[in-house]
Amino acid sequence: MSFFNQLIAATGDARQEMLAIPQLQAGGQGQISLDTYIAFLTEAYHHVKHTVPLLMACGSRLLREPRWMQEAIVEYIDEEKGHEMWILNDIKICGGDDHAVRYGQPKPATELMTAYAYHTIERINPVAFFGMVLVLEGTSINMATQAAAALKENLHLPNNAFSYLTSHGALDIEHMGFFEGLMNKIEDEQTQQDIIHCARMMYRLYGDIFRSLPM
Repeated sequence: MSFFNQLIAATGDARQEMLAIPQLQAGGQGQISLDTYIAFLTEAYHHVKHTVPLLMACGSRLLREPRWMQEAIVEYIDEEKGHEMWILNDIKICGGDDHAVRYGQPKPATELMTAYAYHTIERINPVAFFGMVLVLEGTSINMATQAAAALKENLHLPNNAFSYLTSHGALDIEHMGFFEGLMNKIEDEQTQQDIIHCARMMYRLYGDIFRSLPM
């Protein structure tokens, strides 16, 4: 079995547990209020703004890894830069205070997930960060496009209030093929286990962000 398939199999129960969270289910069906949607975008901003810094931290610790892995990090950085600004724009279009969000503080669940990502890169194994990539991109594929369409209809918002969700639904499908190829190049068993562990933790920690949202 390829490592990508091993990773999917080893994290399946954690993924299903997260996808069953009531707030996530309601969001995917468009059955949340405007306030809850803005609350979701707020927490998304506070972790997405760390995506490029996290990738940079990961890349800086890959000096002993193959060149293809360094090149993959560079490609991810190029793809992910500026996405947090899309979220602020969505918040503004929804009538939220984008300035207050930008200079505000995340909920504890968001702060803890971000801190764990830095901890994994700095103290455990920088390559294990790909476990977080699996969780965030895999969830977008499953939920983002469907949620955007349902929320647009139920909240009567314009298309440009969903730039973060709609872009990631389509974008992450393409990314996942790239991600699968990368995972199948990783042969070190300890690194494989570190990625699996990080992914399982991230399903729990990312799930806690959704659990913190108002219903």
